[in-house]
Amino acid sequence: MLHRTGQRRTVPADEQIGRIMTEHPQPTQSTAAAAHDAWRVARREAVTSATGNLSLVETRWFPAGTTAQEAGITAEAERSAARAEGRGDRVTVTELQRRDLTTGEPEYGIRVWDADSAAIRAFDGTATFDYDPAWVIEAEFTPVASDRTIPFEHIRDAGLTRDLVVPGDIAFERDGERFTLSAFDDDGQLLLVFGDPTNRATDGTQSYGAGRFLFVPRDAGAFGEAGRVTLDFNRAFVPPCGFSAQYNCPMPPAQNRLPWPILAGERLPEFRDGFDIYTV
Repeated sequence: MLHRTGQRRTVPADEQIGRIMTEHPQPTQSTAAAAHDAWRVARREAVTSATGNLSLVETRWFPAGTTAQEAGITAEAERSAARAEGRGDRVTVTELQRRDLTTGEPEYGIRVWDADSAAIRAFDGTATFDYDPAWVIEAEFTPVASDRTIPFEHIRDAGLTRDLVVPGDIAFERDGERFTLSAFDDDGQLLLVFGDPTNRATDGTQSYGAGRFLFVPRDAGAFGEAGRVTLDFNRAFVPPCGFSAQYNCPMPPAQNRLPWPILAGERLPEFRDGFDIYTV
């Protein structure tokens, strides 16, 4: 499967569950809080799974000129080594592909996942705002030309950008202002990467500093068609790079940086004993 950031990969369990949780119809008001609690449980199970965000312990890109065949041989050697060391039951090795930002040539790499990683052992949960129906916003999706792309800066690309397909605009009004957001096509689902003042808050409402993600559910047959969409910011979640420094996450473009604190959704992963994903 080709990730829309240009990286070919196996879809980890946490992303599969995230999509399942957004494909069902929105709950009625009487069950919304219970559905939110169920989503939180599913998120915890996902990020701690064998190929969840917390399991990723290494992303390794091979030197320029490495072929897909050579990358595959290295990946299989890594799997064999894990089995020989008695770690085969907990280590998963997957293959990656992307394009070099300068030359456009294909690059190949691998990811190593450990179901007993230090991050999983130290994980204490994800701080999350209480459910608030005020942050369920109705919006309008307007499709655009299928070849339109928008440059997204990524957290590990040293200021360079990757062009991602954005199949339409998502517009809504709030507090008398109109906003138009860009959600990119993430393997057939709209993924909104947004920022808000909580990213830099110091009053106990802080969320992940580089922004948060939100899947925008659409029926499969209506993916590229004009129509109403629901932005349930209670389902906003910490990007994979908030759980492992081995990810390269897109960051919010200027039009996706909202002016008011969104006190909904996930805030930050929490770890015991001073654990820090950047010092592993």
